[in-house]
Amino acid sequence: MARILVIEDNDLEREMFQEVLVRAGYEVDVAANGEEGLSAFRDVQADIMMPEKDGVELIRDLRQEFPETRIIAITGVRGRYNRLPAASNLGANHTLMKPFQMQDLLDKIGELLED
Repeated sequence: MARILVIEDNDLEREMFQEVLVRAGYEVDVAANGEEGLSAFRDVQADIMMPEKDGVELIRDLRQEFPETRIIAITGVRGRYNRLPAASNLGANHTLMKPFQMQDLLDKIGELLED
C-alpha cells in the first residue's frame, strides 16, 4: 500500500484530502505546513508529497535530500502569484490548480505510482 503525505494549511481541505485518499486505499499522513511536512517526510518516507503553503521551498529541499520523491504540487493561487510553474521547474512531477475534481488527483497519484 502506498503511503502519502498531505501538506495543507487549510484544516478542512487537509481533512478532505485525507478522507478521500484513505477511502481510495492509501495510507495517509498529514502536516499543516512546510516545516512540519519536511519533518514528517523524514520520519515516514511517504511515496507522494502534496505541498501547498511554502511548497516551492519545500520541493527544493525535498529534491536535494530525497531526489526520488514523487511530488504533486497543488495551489488555489492564480495570476502572478501562482507558484505552480516554479514548482514544476524545481521538480514537481504534477501540478493541480484548485478547484479540481478528486478523480483528477487520484489519477495523478495512480500515474506516479505506476512509474
